[in-house]
Amino acid sequence: MKIGCPKEIKPQEFRVGLTPAAAREAIAHGHSVIVETNAGAGAGFTDTDYIAAGAQILGTAAEIFAAADMIVKVKEPQAVERKMLREGQLLFTYLHLAPDPEQTKDLLASGCTAIAYETVTDDRGGLPLLAPMSEVAGRLAPQVGAWTLQKANGGRGVLLGGVPGVGPAKVVVIGGGVVGTHAARIAAGMGADVTVLDRSLPRLRYLDDVFARDFRNRYASAEATAELVREADMVIGAVLIPGAAAPKLVSRAQLSEMKPGAAIVDVAIDQGGCFETSRATTHQDPIYDVDGIMHYCVANMPGAVARTSTIALGNATMPFLLALADKGWRKACEEDPHLLNGLNVHAGKLTYYAVGKALGLDVMAPHLALKAA
Repeated sequence: MKIGCPKEIKPQEFRVGLTPAAAREAIAHGHSVIVETNAGAGAGFTDTDYIAAGAQILGTAAEIFAAADMIVKVKEPQAVERKMLREGQLLFTYLHLAPDPEQTKDLLASGCTAIAYETVTDDRGGLPLLAPMSEVAGRLAPQVGAWTLQKANGGRGVLLGGVPGVGPAKVVVIGGGVVGTHAARIAAGMGADVTVLDRSLPRLRYLDDVFARDFRNRYASAEATAELVREADMVIGAVLIPGAAAPKLVSRAQLSEMKPGAAIVDVAIDQGGCFETSRATTHQDPIYDVDGIMHYCVANMPGAVARTSTIALGNATMPFLLALADKGWRKACEEDPHLLNGLNVHAGKLTYYAVGKALGLDVMAPHLALKAA
C-alpha cells in the first residue's frame, strides 16, 4: 500500500500524522510512504529524518492525495483537503463529525472510506487512539487555565496554588475519565483545591481509592454541578460521549452566578463543547470573554506540545496503521471489531450511529459496509 502523509493545515496545528519511526515500520512491512515536504517540521522532524527512514518526500499536498492509497493525518481534513479525497481512498485521522455537518457532507460526497481515531475501541471499553491526546489535553488544561486566570488575560488574578496565608484556587473538573483524571492530577499537583464531578459510581470509587489524598470527588447531579461551578475559580469541561456531540452541562444563565474573571477550559470543544457559551478558538487567539467569564476553547490543545503529542499519537496508531496497510481496511476491520468501530464513512454512506443521530442522517451498519461495494 502507498501511505501518504500531508502537512497539517489547520491553524496553529503543528503535529504530524506519521512519525519517521512509523514510516520506517510501514516500509519494513513492504509498503511505500510519501510525506509532504516539511510536514514534520512543527514536531521537530525534518525531511532528512523521513528520507533516512526510507520515505519519499513530495512537494505538495495535491501530490500526496493524488498518489496515496491511504491518507494518514492528525486533524480532520479541511475543506481544501476534502476536495482532494477520492472514491476508494482510505482516510485515517481524527474526524469529530458530530458537530461538523459540512465535513460530513464532503466526506460522503468524496466516496472515500474514513476511519476515525476517536471511535476506535479496545477490549476494556476504552478509546486507545483518543487516550494519548486526552492525556495530553488533560495535563495541559490546568496549565492553560492558570494562564487564563492571570489578570493580564482578563482572569481573576488568582494563583492556582496560592501562597502561605492565601488559599489556593478552587478547580472543578466535570468528567472523571482520562481527560478529567489527568487534569485533576496536574491541578492538584499545582496546589489547587480540586473536585471532580462524574455520574459513574464505579469511576468515583476508583478515583476515591487511588486519588483521595490528591482531590475530592462528587456525584454530578445538576444541583452539585451548579453549586461547585458557582464557587469555582476554574472549571474544566472533560465530558466525552464517544463520537457524539458533547452534552451542554453549564448554561449561560449559570455564568452570571460565577465569580467575575473565573476561567472555563472546554476540552470537549472538538465535539462541540460542554458549556452553552463555548465556541472553538485557536492557539493564536485562544480566549474570549462571555459575561465576565474567560473561556479557553482551543480545538486542538495537544498541538501546543506538538512533539510530545505526535510521538504519543504515533505510538498508539502504529499497530492499527500497519493492520490497515497489511490487510486492507476490509479484512483488518473484519478481524478486529474494535477497529470496525472506527469506521465512520464508506462509499457515500455514514456508518457511525452517534454521528447520524447528531446530524439527522441515515446510517448504514458498519458490518454491512464491509460487504458493500
